[in-house]
Amino acid sequence: MARKKFTGLEISLIVLFAIVTIIAIALVAVLATNTPAVEEVSGSTSTPATIRTTTVYPGSGKCPSVLNDLINERINCIPEQFPTKTLCAARGCCWRPWNNSVIPWCFFVDNHGYNAEGTTSTTTGLEAKLNRIPSPTLFGNDINTVLLTTQSQTSKRFRFKITDPNNRRYEVPHQFVKEFSGTAASDTLYDVKVIDNPFSIKVYRKSNDRLLFDTSIGPLVYSDQYLQISARLSSEYIYGIGEHIHKRFRHDLYWKTWPVFTRDQLPGDNNNNLYGHQTFFMCIEDTSGKSFGVFLMNSNAMEIFIQPTPIVTYRVTGGILDFYIFLGDTPEQVVQQYQELIGRPTMPAYWSLGFQLSRWNYKSLDVVKEVVRRNREAGIPFDTQVTDIDYMEDKKDFTYDQVAFNGLPEFVQDLHDHGQKYVIILDPAISIEKRANGAAYETYERGTAQNVWVNESDGTTAIIGEVWPGLTVYPDFTNPNCIEWWANECSIFHQQVNYDGLWIDMNEVSSFIHGSKKGCSDNKLNYPAFTPDILDKILYSKTICMDAVQHWGKQYDVHSLYGYSMAIATEKAIQKVFPNKRSFILSRSTFAGSGSYAAHWLGDNTASWEQMEWSITGMLEFGLFGIPLVGADICGFVAETTEELCRRWMQLGAFYPFSRNHNADGYEHQDPAFFGPNSLLVNSSRHYLNIRYTLLPFLYTLFYKAHMFGETVARPVLHEFYEDTNSWIEDTQFLWGPSLLITPVLKQGADTVSAYIPNATWYDFETGAKRPWKGQRVDMYLPADKIGLHLRGGYIIPIQQPAVTTTASRNNPLGLIVALDEDNTAKGDFFWDDGETKDTIQNGNYILYTFSVSNNKLGIICTHSSYQEGTTLAFETIKILGLINTVTAVSVMEDNQPMRAHYNFTYDTSNQNLLIYNLMFNLGRNFTVQWDQTFLEAEKFTCYPDSDIATKQRCEERGCLWETAPLGSKAPECYFPKEDNSYLVQSTHYSSVGITAELQLNTVKARIKLPSDPIPTLHVEVKYHKDDMLQFKIYDPQNKRYEVPVPLNIPATPTSTYENRLYDVEIKENPFGIQIRRRSTGRVIWDSRLPGFAFNNQFIQISTRLPSEYIYGFGEVEHTALKRDLNWHTWGMFTRDQPPGYKLNSYGFHPYYMALEDESHAHGVLLLNSNAMDVTFQPTPALTYRIIGGILDFYMFLGPSPEVATKQYHRVIGQPVMPPYWALGFQLCLYGYRNTSQVEEVYNDMLAAQIPYDVQYTDIDYMERQLDFTIDEEFRDLPQFVDKIRSEGMRYIIVLDPAISGNETKPYPAFERGQEKDVFIKWPNTNDICWAKVWPDLPNVTKDESLIDEAVNASRVHVAFPDFFRNSTAEWWTREIIDFYNNQMKFDGLWIDMNEPSSFVNGTTTNQCRNIELNYPPYFPELTKRTDGLHFRTMCMETEQILSDGSAVLHYDVHNLYGWSQAKPTYDALQKATGKRGIVISRSTYPTAGRWVGHWLGDNYAKWDNLDKSIIGMMEFSLFGMSYTGADICGFFNNSEYQLCARWMQLGAFYPNARSHNTASTRRQDPASWNATFSEMSKNILNIRYTLLPYFYTQMHEIHAHGGTVIRPLLHEFFNEKPTWDIFKQFLWGPAFMITPVLEAYADTVEGYIPNARWFDYHTGRDIGVRGKFHTFAAPLYEINLHVRGGYILPCQEAAQNTFYSRKNYMKLIVAADDNQMAQGSLFWDDGETIDTYERDLYFFVQFNLNKTILTSTILKNSYINKNEMRLGYIHIWGKEKTPVSEVNLIYNGNKESVNFENPDLEILNIDLRQNNVTLDEPIEINWS
Repeated sequence: MARKKFTGLEISLIVLFAIVTIIAIALVAVLATNTPAVEEVSGSTSTPATIRTTTVYPGSGKCPSVLNDLINERINCIPEQFPTKTLCAARGCCWRPWNNSVIPWCFFVDNHGYNAEGTTSTTTGLEAKLNRIPSPTLFGNDINTVLLTTQSQTSKRFRFKITDPNNRRYEVPHQFVKEFSGTAASDTLYDVKVIDNPFSIKVYRKSNDRLLFDTSIGPLVYSDQYLQISARLSSEYIYGIGEHIHKRFRHDLYWKTWPVFTRDQLPGDNNNNLYGHQTFFMCIEDTSGKSFGVFLMNSNAMEIFIQPTPIVTYRVTGGILDFYIFLGDTPEQVVQQYQELIGRPTMPAYWSLGFQLSRWNYKSLDVVKEVVRRNREAGIPFDTQVTDIDYMEDKKDFTYDQVAFNGLPEFVQDLHDHGQKYVIILDPAISIEKRANGAAYETYERGTAQNVWVNESDGTTAIIGEVWPGLTVYPDFTNPNCIEWWANECSIFHQQVNYDGLWIDMNEVSSFIHGSKKGCSDNKLNYPAFTPDILDKILYSKTICMDAVQHWGKQYDVHSLYGYSMAIATEKAIQKVFPNKRSFILSRSTFAGSGSYAAHWLGDNTASWEQMEWSITGMLEFGLFGIPLVGADICGFVAETTEELCRRWMQLGAFYPFSRNHNADGYEHQDPAFFGPNSLLVNSSRHYLNIRYTLLPFLYTLFYKAHMFGETVARPVLHEFYEDTNSWIEDTQFLWGPSLLITPVLKQGADTVSAYIPNATWYDFETGAKRPWKGQRVDMYLPADKIGLHLRGGYIIPIQQPAVTTTASRNNPLGLIVALDEDNTAKGDFFWDDGETKDTIQNGNYILYTFSVSNNKLGIICTHSSYQEGTTLAFETIKILGLINTVTAVSVMEDNQPMRAHYNFTYDTSNQNLLIYNLMFNLGRNFTVQWDQTFLEAEKFTCYPDSDIATKQRCEERGCLWETAPLGSKAPECYFPKEDNSYLVQSTHYSSVGITAELQLNTVKARIKLPSDPIPTLHVEVKYHKDDMLQFKIYDPQNKRYEVPVPLNIPATPTSTYENRLYDVEIKENPFGIQIRRRSTGRVIWDSRLPGFAFNNQFIQISTRLPSEYIYGFGEVEHTALKRDLNWHTWGMFTRDQPPGYKLNSYGFHPYYMALEDESHAHGVLLLNSNAMDVTFQPTPALTYRIIGGILDFYMFLGPSPEVATKQYHRVIGQPVMPPYWALGFQLCLYGYRNTSQVEEVYNDMLAAQIPYDVQYTDIDYMERQLDFTIDEEFRDLPQFVDKIRSEGMRYIIVLDPAISGNETKPYPAFERGQEKDVFIKWPNTNDICWAKVWPDLPNVTKDESLIDEAVNASRVHVAFPDFFRNSTAEWWTREIIDFYNNQMKFDGLWIDMNEPSSFVNGTTTNQCRNIELNYPPYFPELTKRTDGLHFRTMCMETEQILSDGSAVLHYDVHNLYGWSQAKPTYDALQKATGKRGIVISRSTYPTAGRWVGHWLGDNYAKWDNLDKSIIGMMEFSLFGMSYTGADICGFFNNSEYQLCARWMQLGAFYPNARSHNTASTRRQDPASWNATFSEMSKNILNIRYTLLPYFYTQMHEIHAHGGTVIRPLLHEFFNEKPTWDIFKQFLWGPAFMITPVLEAYADTVEGYIPNARWFDYHTGRDIGVRGKFHTFAAPLYEINLHVRGGYILPCQEAAQNTFYSRKNYMKLIVAADDNQMAQGSLFWDDGETIDTYERDLYFFVQFNLNKTILTSTILKNSYINKNEMRLGYIHIWGKEKTPVSEVNLIYNGNKESVNFENPDLEILNIDLRQNNVTLDEPIEINWS
């Protein structure tokens, strides 16, 4: 609780007093410094360095000479006030002012103190009489003779005390420390020397003769009410003393005064004495760990003064001097020695280690209930609800407010029913007033009757103060009667309210009036001659009078024992209320030994960042004091917290041993759930409290060791790493025990912490990944919801599956985390009992285990088992961290049974962790677990990917490892060493928007020589662009390298927020790598921390582990399956005129892949690089990129589903182009039309056969000598033919190749204007065109067409390639296209071919390029014609192109962008020429090209295996952002055959770009060319396509607007069905239409997978009754299996000869109901050809919805209306309920009318609306009954 508030008058008086005091001190300082000193100080104005030698002065009482005046050794002679020369002289001390008032001006010399005489040995040590040296007194009443007694109590503990032999003085009546009755220990670690004249005592460490504690530095003063002794210490590293706010764990030695006297005072940035009285401190001596501690057993008010040298001075107001000195080999041993003396900590109840919620003044029980409810609903692990004094009636103990807290007993029962506990507060002060109803306050009455109160000085009258309930009396807990009364009151109240634990507060003891209601008498107890530097400088301030009487003595002596005695009394009460149970006591005031009874919290702190930081020091100090169950009020007690502060404090507080969120009256709630059910604070709090609960068995075991051996729980880093002096000052981090390092964020706005990582092996607790840090300071990135948790190698910790309470979690499976050290060993232990019974250890009712690992074997040894109920629990999981090699086998053994194999394990290669699960190691037995590790060949990354064959000699010359592969293995024989680390991480900076890092070439380990020269320094940049998308980039910061000039749609500044981000990224070291982890699952989805990373000038290599073997994408290469085969396959990527073939790099370049992680998650990765590359897949699973230039620039898309990841990718590269409606019609082409008549013949045959057909093409045959923008004489009437068929609703597409003839004998405007515009690609630094040869022929040359192209090159003209990057080229190209359209022939679309760019010569007409390194780079990717140079059948790599910004680039870098660069200029020119949307089909593509063009899959073959490859190709290009795709139906090369072409027509009818196309000199294969049966089949299948075009067009709109796929792999819709991950012989149109084609010869059945949904046969409308399995369908030659998915509505339209006519036909709806009789669908509609109708809102959009028996439409956009195209004629309801329909009604335009229908099948309802004149531009409702 907070202190009582001061009145305004009190505040004014305090301020006035402070001002007067400051002025007085200033005046005294001025006067004093103007008075000449006894001896002048030399001219130095700086403090001399501390000197550790003691100067011995003669006993003259004279000041030392200036040279011998070591100012840091001055012992203050006037500690109580500002010094004056007069007073100094009166005290016989040396006066020497200094220019700094902190340093004593008046100080002792050698004329004070005592001389020893008659030193004698005793059985325990020594005794000596000490006689006071005659000298002036300080405070009077000096005792002339005192007795020194020493005791060598143990070999490590020494005691000396100084008492008055003539008068018994007060000594602490400690309840554990008793008078020593043994004999002196032998073989002590210490020597003790007593110096006689003047007396001093010196304690040495025997092993090194180091002087630890030396009182000769100052005099002993021993008077009635003032005791002083000083000691020089051997170490400047001092820890302990309390209770105060110490901002640092290590004491500041700069003249600090620390008053010790229990006080109710808010902690602050000052030296105020706070709640506890703790005089123990510890010093570490050296890096061996040797340490010592000092404890003064004295409870009187005192101050402890610390000064440089270092010297500690005690100034004590009474009692005796009773010192204990403890020696240990480590700091931890010293603490154990101390706790052995004062009493080791109590063993806590298990539930008390759970999280607790509290606040002062909930105001009512309803509010408490709401707090409990919301935190339960938020899933916050939460064991205990606490209430402060507001639950009481008028703040009276042992009552509860029957109004505001009405129903409290029932509420407590509800807590218990939920496995939760209830803790109440009890203050010591007891009201003397009656109850609210006027009745007697029985607690007070019974106490009075038993004389239990603290009395006034007369010893009989109860002293009256004032606390929360008003006027109060104070129980004397040192009185046995009071202890009995207290226990009885606790018991009586427990019968009313069934609480579980007690929180005792205000027990310093606190009062709101000074002393008592009567005031305090003017006597030496209330007003002693010396008052320490306590708050207010009045002993009875905010407490009771010092002459008050208790059973143990006067308040003057026992004041600081009040909380200690109350804890003892409360423990007795607990025994009465909870017989044989531990329960829980929390005390604010403490004394040495309080930890044997109670826990402690750090008091009424403030919600500030500083106090959160200081809480760590407080927690560590109380660990030293023997009170390990300690913590601070999480989020702060007073003042308003903030979300950020509270979130960070909840993270830290989850690792306080005592974890409680508590705040004060008048401030906003701060329980976690108050911040919102899905807030970052709630999620973070839940996460870390779950980790706390997971670790509770470990924490409980630490408390067992604290209870049994005095070990610390929250442990200072120096206790474990004392050999490292950096640890001696570390107090912003701490350990749990020896093995869990906790690194919180303690600064506002910070997400990076400068953390010291001690010299050990460390693992990230949350990921299990091994950290590279050892003995160094690192910038640890800890974003908003993270705290640093690291496990120390060499330790094994027990864990348990968490739950929201310990009641539940204690029943959950146990586990072990084994963190191996560098020797692959580890150890640990585990204690378990029932968690609540008292003295289980003493009674032997527990289970104890030790664990150890060595040589790949884990021993789980039960050393004690006498808790039968515990044996039902079992270790079910074991996680082993730090296993470098893959684990291939696990064996287990129970007791002495034979070893048996255990198959339930997984090895995480990214994090090198082994998880063993499905164990059943019941407690009470012994177990052994053993594992085998192997360096798998799958972990080998090739070190010799070069084109020449790897040999052992070449491999070893490169610096790599060689191992001959076994027969049949595809693994590399030459591979990188596993520890290969080519670049060192020099620095890493984490921020809210990304990460940057600097890399330096590792010259020490640069023994591996890869192709080209390495770049010495690299920059890594990670950008968190969006919550679901990030970029990571590696480049040379010193020299600009080529970067891809392709614009992407990414935010100008990152828009992601930490709390919503789907990923976490980390820069890994040794070896360098980037690791990306999906936050929701913790799965690593990118991990490039693998051997072989290289960044050389012309060779970049990076590998990454993959999250699974399911990888899709990379192209354009012919693949035999949709999923990549990871069995050591390499795929090259480099655009080339290469017909599809296995592993032959073809036309496009798409370095994008999608990876599946599990049944719920997928992601995509783009490498934005346009240089030649190859990608190797291996079964690790992993992939390796090898690129010959540019930079590494990756983009990752987090999904989480495949379709969502694809949409995210498309948003970045641009959503696919929206084709015109007609482009979805069937299309015909032939390379080899001889004249217009042949084209016309095909057209007429198709019309005669009534086969739907929209688009006719001509290939280059129509051109004169294959020259762009010309028409051959044989095709002179083609323009008229085109005009004719266009008037009949048809469309026409022409081909254009990029190569432009340059040596024409007649004017050729295309070339001439191109030269004027300077559009052609040239040699660098010249004006010379790089000539090539392609299709265009020389004039007047007759070709021998029986010869291959290479043999007729003599007949080809020289051609130039336009540089489409240039702005001038786009202008020139546009003009040529427009001129051709306007002046020669109309067309509706353009087909751009040969744009890889393709050439029929190598590089140039001479076949000789000018730069060997560019055309034959040091590393040649695994491409077709690998030895023939990059210039094979294309341009020379050194030719120069000019980007739109005017900068020059090499063709070497942009070769793969040629088709991309042509795409947009062509699309723009088409639209300018035609004024319509049009379509462009391009052969060569690159990411983002889909924004402007479609793609066909190139020059395929009339072979059966090309059918399924076409499906793979379409689905891959759907990933790549190009859904308008298709293959040449029936094949391009070779003569097709009847059955093949029939099945291909069926399949091709569902290509987006459905075009039949074949090459010259092959037979006609258009549908009308075979026979009538074939024509009929083709007509029928194309009628289905045309019927579905509204649905198909709507799907095209969806991906144009939002991205995604139209040709959709089944896995995109049915991701959770793993069989779909391998399917590539079926596909979907959008989400709802499934195509299962026949792809094999002579088959009349087909097997397909039917996903888990309702499916209807398209042909019959009937439910097929199959789902979630493979099924064999009948597949007659002329039919294809088509299925509609239940839950969807497909808009359709009656088919016609072409789309011009079909768009005028009736619309219809196919409504396929799901199992719940629900379905949805939509229709996008526009005029089908206007440009940018979606972007310009020129469209119509309607949504359809089926709900049981009601079908409705909702118009969402109504900006295009053409009623002739929107007539709704039919509705087919499939899968309706099996009841006959008697009536169907239409509600339309406000009218209800009956409609015609038929119900041919109980599940099918066909509705005919043709008579009802319904158009879709108005809402409709159809219902039936």
